[in-house]
Amino acid sequence: MKATLRIALVCGVAGCGTTRVTDTSRTASEMLLVSQAVDEAVAKFDFSPLAGKAVFLDTQFLEGVVDRGYVVSTLRQQLLAHGAMLLEDRTKAQYVVEARSGGVGTDRHSLLFGVPQMSVPAFVPGQPTQIPEIALVKKTDQKGVAKLAVFAYHRTTGRAVWQSGAVESVSTLKDTWVFGAGPFSKGSVHQETLLAGEPLPKVPIPFLPGGEAEETAPVRRPTVARLFKQVDPPRPAAVAGLTGAAVLAEPPHSPGDLPIPTGPGDVVPAGGPKR
Repeated sequence: MKATLRIALVCGVAGCGTTRVTDTSRTASEMLLVSQAVDEAVAKFDFSPLAGKAVFLDTQFLEGVVDRGYVVSTLRQQLLAHGAMLLEDRTKAQYVVEARSGGVGTDRHSLLFGVPQMSVPAFVPGQPTQIPEIALVKKTDQKGVAKLAVFAYHRTTGRAVWQSGAVESVSTLKDTWVFGAGPFSKGSVHQETLLAGEPLPKVPIPFLPGGEAEETAPVRRPTVARLFKQVDPPRPAAVAGLTGAAVLAEPPHSPGDLPIPTGPGDVVPAGGPKR
C-alpha cells in the first residue's frame, strides 16, 4: 500500500516540458548549395600573377548578390592564398581587382508519379474537400549555381593586366521518395547518400536510390579552404609573368616587341621586355 502511495505521489508531482523549435528563413540545404558553388567557382581563379603585389579588391559590382559576404570573403582568401597583399585603402594599392557576378542562386525541379494534392467540390456538407497527395515515386532536384568573373588593372594607368574570364560552377542535391519512404538524399553537398538525414546502410538494395552500396567515396573537387596547402610558393614577379586564364596585352611599341611597363610597379612579362 505504501509503495502504491509513493508511485501515485511521484506521478502526481511529475511534470512535462516542451522544447521550442524554430526554423531559419532559409534552409541549410539551400545555403550549402550556394556556398559550395561559390567555393568551386572561386577555386578556379589563378591569382598567381598578382603574387607579391599590393591589391585592392573592388566589390561594388557584387551589391545585391546572394550571400555577398561569403562571396567577397572567399575571393579575399583566394587572393591571399596566391600571395597577393590585400589593402583596404584603394589609393595605396598597386592594382585593383574588380569582381562581378553573372548569377548566384538555386534552382529546383520536382517530378511526381502518382496523384497530386487537389481540391474537389464539397458535395456533402462537412466532408473534406482536399485529396491528399498519393505519391508512388517523388523526386526533387536542386542545384546551386555561381557564375563569377574577375579582372585586374593598374590603379594609376588603368591598363588591364589580367582577367579570369567567366567561371561557372554547379552544386547538386537530389531527394527521392519511394512509396512514401524517404527522402533518399544524395548530391555534391553530401559525402554519401542519406535516408531522412541519416547515412544509408551499406547494403546493396538495387531499387532504392543510392542503394548500390557506395563502394567508393564521391570525388570531391578542391575547394578554396584547401588552397593554402596546395598552391606553390609565389615566384618573383619579374619571372612569373602574366599566367592567368587570359592576359590582356597592349599593342607592341614596335613590331615584334613586347609591351613595356608604363607605370611604377607594373608586372613585367616573363623574360622581361625586348630591347
